[in-house]
Amino acid sequence: MKELRYVGQRIIREDSYDKARGKTIYVGDMKRANMLYAKLVLGQKAHAEIEIDKTEAMLVDGIEAIFTHEDVPKVQYNAFEWHSSIKAPRDEYLLNNKARYVGDRIALVVGKSKKAVEEAIAKLSIAYKEEKPVIGLDEATSLAFSKEISTGDYEKAFENADYIIKDIGTTPKIHHAAIEPHACLAEFDDRGNLLIWAPCQVASQIQIHVSNILNIPLNRVRVVKTVMGGSFGGKSIPILEPIAAFATYRLNRPVLLYMNRTDTILGTVTRNATKITVETAVNKEGKILGRKIEAHVDGGAYNTNAAAVTMALGKKLFRLYDIKDQCYIGKAYYTNTIPGGACRGYGSPQAHAITEVNIDNVAKTLNMDPCEFRLKNLIEDGAKDPTGSTDIGNAKIKECIIKGMEAFNWKEKRKNIRNKNTNRYSYGIGMACGTHGNGYTGAYPDYTSVDLRLFSDGSVLVNMSIHDLGCGTLTIMQQIAAEALDIEIEKVKVTEADTLNTPADSAGTQASRVTYVCGAAVKEAGEKLRQKLIDTFCKLKGINQDDVITSQGYIFNKQSNQKYSYSEIVVEAEKTFQEDMSVFIKYKSPANPASFAACFAEVKVDKYTGLVEVIDFLAVHDIGKSINPMLVEGQIQGGVQFSIGMALTEDIDIDSKGNVKSTNFSKYHILNSTSMPKVRTMTIEANEPYGPYGAKSVGEMATVAPAPAIINAINFALDTNITTYPATPELIINELNKKS
Repeated sequence: MKELRYVGQRIIREDSYDKARGKTIYVGDMKRANMLYAKLVLGQKAHAEIEIDKTEAMLVDGIEAIFTHEDVPKVQYNAFEWHSSIKAPRDEYLLNNKARYVGDRIALVVGKSKKAVEEAIAKLSIAYKEEKPVIGLDEATSLAFSKEISTGDYEKAFENADYIIKDIGTTPKIHHAAIEPHACLAEFDDRGNLLIWAPCQVASQIQIHVSNILNIPLNRVRVVKTVMGGSFGGKSIPILEPIAAFATYRLNRPVLLYMNRTDTILGTVTRNATKITVETAVNKEGKILGRKIEAHVDGGAYNTNAAAVTMALGKKLFRLYDIKDQCYIGKAYYTNTIPGGACRGYGSPQAHAITEVNIDNVAKTLNMDPCEFRLKNLIEDGAKDPTGSTDIGNAKIKECIIKGMEAFNWKEKRKNIRNKNTNRYSYGIGMACGTHGNGYTGAYPDYTSVDLRLFSDGSVLVNMSIHDLGCGTLTIMQQIAAEALDIEIEKVKVTEADTLNTPADSAGTQASRVTYVCGAAVKEAGEKLRQKLIDTFCKLKGINQDDVITSQGYIFNKQSNQKYSYSEIVVEAEKTFQEDMSVFIKYKSPANPASFAACFAEVKVDKYTGLVEVIDFLAVHDIGKSINPMLVEGQIQGGVQFSIGMALTEDIDIDSKGNVKSTNFSKYHILNSTSMPKVRTMTIEANEPYGPYGAKSVGEMATVAPAPAIINAINFALDTNITTYPATPELIINELNKKS
């Protein structure tokens, strides 16, 4: 096999230096002649009829328009729908005459300056006629979705069990905390198309909704994906873009719609809160016989992704442990709270947060080491999904545990760590496993297209509808293209999505599909173009392909020892055959294997204050192949940070009336750099079939197992059974008080 030149290398992203120097232009920095500024007015009551008097606000100098529900199209939609074939319950409008949660969209103020907009918002007179809100799953009764997934006969398995261990746990609503608050710019381009500049995850999804809501042909709506300051799922569905498009369409002016941090917390989406009950049946030998899981999902005020996240949460639970008899019941409910939306992991973090604590409790009941118990019950390499979904593929989760135990010094620490305990501090270690997917195959359409062109100067354009969320996607595609073409990476340019100029892609950046699906498409296109170069060269020179090799942008004739640059061949082909050097491929993902991780955590718990310090952390990931190890490490370390927040600090705090208390970073506590442990990473690279050069996903998988590993470590340190996230100081002190 030819040695890889670019795949597997730690290549720095092209945009790194500009971002570090503050030169990168984000949507919020964009300016247009005659541009207007716009801001949403968000409802302040969780459940109320509203009346808005805009008389005084319209008198503010510089105000162009104030729109309410009376002014916008009466077209319902569900922003979750990202493909024309996908239908979901449509219960959203651009603006609403009734507030269904604190943060609901009730008006849009448009003016010549941000100052004018803010002043006008302050002068709006809004009257609320309140109704009793439904806050949280304990009050929820209105069902948005329900589904049961079963394999085998779990009831019979329970009858044959020696032990049945039951746990009930909860996970909170979580804010994505991307560094860039939501924003977008709408205008008409020089050809009369309605153009939306958006830091988005699926440009075609915005195009579909704008076309539908404003009744404009799809080919007159152009969406361009811009530089993005992070998303983590928060920008995966159209929230601001259809409203900005409406304002531009109505006023015939460029409109920049912006949010601050409070608006972004209140007026976008959150990770769905859950309440999950797990019952696991085992025999004395430590074999899991059956399991029943019931998950209640807080869908929030609108349907959005209630069904999809409930299904995704459940399906992951059949792809980690070898449990023949298992039942999952998922129910999503409406509440008068911020709607749920995609959030890094899409159901996997919630699912494993409770089930992995339960797995530790089963091991404790059997007096077994948690790692050894898992090794006894995890799926084998090449396992089939018992629900009939796509094959699980290369499953190296056992190898993750075995190598992780050694690197973490698990057995010695587990035996001796409590010797470090004092009256004030307790120490503990814990671990957890997790799994996630690689795309949509088996559930939704999953295809993409690549138009790959080699120019006469030797430069390459990879024209595709990719969306880089700030994680280095463009660099990954450059590496794959350069490897497949056998050309210098500096010559490769990769586009991002522009719905009127880049080819079709079914789903954008979501479902951990990009490297696995889009990367495979780039590899196929690169290999086909390289072969076309060789074929053309052989026709031009009258030689056999066996006499030809390529290397770094050159073709060599082994017989004559002559070399020709790719650019020379392009020129000769255009002159002789009147043919350009390009290929266009349509790629349909053939599989959806699983990615896996085992995470190991050491914690120090202050029993006086309830504060937890993570003092050591190891994440071992089965990812097939690291295209760029530096970016892989960054994804894993960032995922651990995200997940520690879920475990210890992050929670959108909503009171009984629906008021959100955590509206900024002084009250919504993300884990900062001084609290981060050193995160050690290891990768198991076993070459996943169909993945480009054997690669599979890591970005979402990185957020799944860390949180339960930390909770398991806390429970081991304190001999507690915490199943509520986050494990705040107050919660830990309460648990300790229960024991005293």
